[in-house]
Amino acid sequence: MKSIIKITPLIFLTPLSCQQKQPQEQELPNILWLTSEDNSPFLGCYGDTLATTPHLDKLASQGFLYTHAYANAPVSAPSRNTIITGVYANSAGNENMRSTYAKSDEVRFYPQFLRELGYYCTNNKKEDYNILGKQLSGIWDESSDQAHYKNRKPGQPFFAIFNTTLSHEHVIHESIPDSELRHDPRKMSLPPYHPRTPEMEHDWAQYYDYIERMDAWIGEQLKELEDNGLLENTIVFYYADHGGILGRSKRYIYESGTRVPLIVRIPDKYKHLFPNSEKGTKVDRLISLVDLAPTLLSITGIPKPAYMQGNAFLGPDTTEDPEYVYMFRGRMDERYDLSRAVRDRKYRYIRNYMPHRIYGQHIDYLWKAPSLASWEQAYLNGECNEVQGRFWQYKPAEELYDTENDPWEVVNLAGKPEYGEVLERMRRANREWLLEIRDAGFIPEADRSTRTKNRAIYDYMREENIPLEEIVNAAEIASEGNPENLPLLVKFLESDDSAIRYWGAMGLLILGEKARPAVPALEKASADDFPNVATVAAEALYSLGRKELAEQILLDKLKNDDHTCTFALNSVDVLGIDSKAVKDKVSEIAEKYKLQYNLSAAKWLLEKWGI
Repeated sequence: MKSIIKITPLIFLTPLSCQQKQPQEQELPNILWLTSEDNSPFLGCYGDTLATTPHLDKLASQGFLYTHAYANAPVSAPSRNTIITGVYANSAGNENMRSTYAKSDEVRFYPQFLRELGYYCTNNKKEDYNILGKQLSGIWDESSDQAHYKNRKPGQPFFAIFNTTLSHEHVIHESIPDSELRHDPRKMSLPPYHPRTPEMEHDWAQYYDYIERMDAWIGEQLKELEDNGLLENTIVFYYADHGGILGRSKRYIYESGTRVPLIVRIPDKYKHLFPNSEKGTKVDRLISLVDLAPTLLSITGIPKPAYMQGNAFLGPDTTEDPEYVYMFRGRMDERYDLSRAVRDRKYRYIRNYMPHRIYGQHIDYLWKAPSLASWEQAYLNGECNEVQGRFWQYKPAEELYDTENDPWEVVNLAGKPEYGEVLERMRRANREWLLEIRDAGFIPEADRSTRTKNRAIYDYMREENIPLEEIVNAAEIASEGNPENLPLLVKFLESDDSAIRYWGAMGLLILGEKARPAVPALEKASADDFPNVATVAAEALYSLGRKELAEQILLDKLKNDDHTCTFALNSVDVLGIDSKAVKDKVSEIAEKYKLQYNLSAAKWLLEKWGI
């Protein structure tokens, strides 16, 4: 069925001899998004010889395969938030996994633009946008497991999403017997950071089995499109929401957690939308998922709103190739962390603002994978080499990888003088991005409600006089762990801004024993009205011998039924506090089933204590 709505292409002001003839009117294309979850480019068309993916390989041969496509977040909810708004989730306060914060009225969902143009917009069926439920009405014409483009009006163009969970993390939680696997565990090629345990080999093989199933599902969707006579009127996108799923991929802003497959098939009748290359070719433009919304608007002739932060990579509004793509990591379920990353075509830069938290913090859902538990046990048994053991150790403040020559990103170049210029360039790019997008992640989560008074965080970051540059500066200084900064960190504790006080306390916590001269300042900070400031100060004091005071503060924070409690539970776990009072309070939290992540953290502590 053909679309009856027409658009007039934009006319470019170029010399007549350089202009290409374009049709005066062009049918609006149907647009089909086929999305999978939690998978890196483990596909034959990307050169993976272990993968069995004939349908996606065929799609790539008929379209354009993007070699440098990235999720901005290495986990689903903030990634989906970024996609549907065209705004980095950390720019709007929606970066934590999982959270439900208000959306600004200024920010709209891209299906609303398409529906106004006449598109029938369907979503089958994943939503999970990290946004308050009451703000999610009216996005789609249909959003359910029955949503389908076939339900549109005659002649109406469609935009349709079909999403599969066949490659989602949960598929390795229950092991399939080796005899039933289609991929041989013994033939798995493991990353250098994974020990070759039987469970690790098995989970990799089982994952490849599910990639094969996902590929078959893709084939079914494409066949249905063809059977309905729509193949030559429909632009097809295939992509994954982030990388995954074996340990140190999903949730981590390495290549393994952020690089995604992206294939776009464009029918010949829309050849004016081709990305300056022929079908069946690879495109090396840097793309991230924040670019999807402005690209949709570009190919349908809708002007990009000023708030959108991505770049169109198809259509008349295609921008110059960007120099960088950007990624972010915040709270992952019940565990707090904060990292940002910048990627160009060759290097990846990572800034860890909480280096005192190990990579392998215990996350309930992550530990359901037999491979992850086996990795931890191998480390405890002393069976891991230096590269494999890093996951269970503290992080450096900065990481720099030549990803082109070190695809698994295990050789950190940040401390090597010959890479100093690259390090400084990418460090500067990261800082400029944080300030440009008004990154809200540097204001601790539990303190936001006090500061924002339930306003949309996006609006708060733009309408108030937030000293963001000073806050980011404090976070950078704190994360360096340099004892020479102790006087400055103490001065941060005296700031009028709670986020600067928070980073002052964080820096002293990171200094450990070298922060002993700051005990009086930390004692004062432990009474701060903002709970994250007080909690970090208490954790630092406990490590410096003021255990009784620190425990009382943490117990007080555990009384909260919000993220204050989750944050305090992190400190209790790291410090190993197991007094009767703390045990009783954690047991109470587990029984009350408060905030979802309070429950997960509390259950883990009870398990450690044998309760």
